[in-house]
Amino acid sequence: MTVSRLCGIAAIAAVLVGSATGAAAQSPAPPAPVTAVLVDLTIKPGVEAAALAEVMPDEVRDTVLAYLDGKIQQWFARADGRGVVFILNVHTVDEAAVVMNALPLGKAKLADFAYTPLTPLTPLRRLLAAPAKGDRR
Repeated sequence: MTVSRLCGIAAIAAVLVGSATGAAAQSPAPPAPVTAVLVDLTIKPGVEAAALAEVMPDEVRDTVLAYLDGKIQQWFARADGRGVVFILNVHTVDEAAVVMNALPLGKAKLADFAYTPLTPLTPLRRLLAAPAKGDRR
């Protein structure tokens, strides 16, 4: 990693930390909108390979269709081999659950889902704000 890249990362980190610590002195920012939901799909413990093999052809087809329909933005295999991570184009966990429970693994109750709402990285707004007069950052 180059020195300039490290300096850039350090500057962003300083702004993010500063915005978190200075937030108490400022009025609270409005909540950021949820723009996507991260879904961690793991296969339930004890699920037999035969049960998975029976469902997977339909799971793959339906997952690709959900991607082509714009419901799934991205998906990745978990390195531990226990499942998949999705980023869904939805605005609530409830919407994400509807998508995931409609897929064959969800219908067959062979998978567990953990949902994380995602928002824009709103502390970056501090980088865009003009410094106060006399502030020589």
